[in-house]
Amino acid sequence: MQAVVLAAGEGTRLRPLTAEKPKALVDVAGKPLLTRCFEALLTVDPEEFVVVVGYEGDRIVEQYGDSFSGVPVTYAWQDEREGMAHALLQARPHVDGRFVCADGDCVFEADLAPLVERARESGVDAVQHVERVPPEVAREKAICEVDGDELRGIEKEPDDPPERSLVAGGVAVYHPAIFAACEATGYSERGERELAESIQRFVDAGNTMLALTLDGWSTNVNTPGEREAAVDRLRE
Repeated sequence: MQAVVLAAGEGTRLRPLTAEKPKALVDVAGKPLLTRCFEALLTVDPEEFVVVVGYEGDRIVEQYGDSFSGVPVTYAWQDEREGMAHALLQARPHVDGRFVCADGDCVFEADLAPLVERARESGVDAVQHVERVPPEVAREKAICEVDGDELRGIEKEPDDPPERSLVAGGVAVYHPAIFAACEATGYSERGERELAESIQRFVDAGNTMLALTLDGWSTNVNTPGEREAAVDRLRE
């Protein structure tokens, strides 16, 4: 199974750390973000990494070249940053079959293999990593409506989330039908094609997506404060 990593972001909220480098190369406890993402994905034994790059993408290509720990690396380019669904669409020409998709600004300290194991079950089209978070965190995430272990709906950045909401995490396993859902996704008020809307379209089209929590933890690194929090957790 291939692993797609979305790493095209400029990282404006990480200034000044990204003043001279792309977000994917920001150091977190001695390793670039993208290295930490690659290392976590090695637990699912990927046959290839497909990395979507954009801002300062040449520096990412120069640093990692054509392989990481023996796994081939292919690059797809997002020339215009128009949201995560748009970024994912850039990987479509390079993907064959189901694939793991990871947000390249996440640090994972968890075994991701259960996502792939559940995705291989009969009748399952996709598996989304989810986490329980308090309302103040959920307001900046995408809340998942879950029935049993099946994801039924998703809402990005809700105004009034419930206590201990389930939100979409930074990794999933998708059926290639997700690309049609991304293609059908329009532009939001902030001018982006939102992956949350694409997931909703994917589910509404009749695809079965499971929601799965993982042992361990993950965290987004979008601000200097989040980077320091990730460093502290890694050093515990």
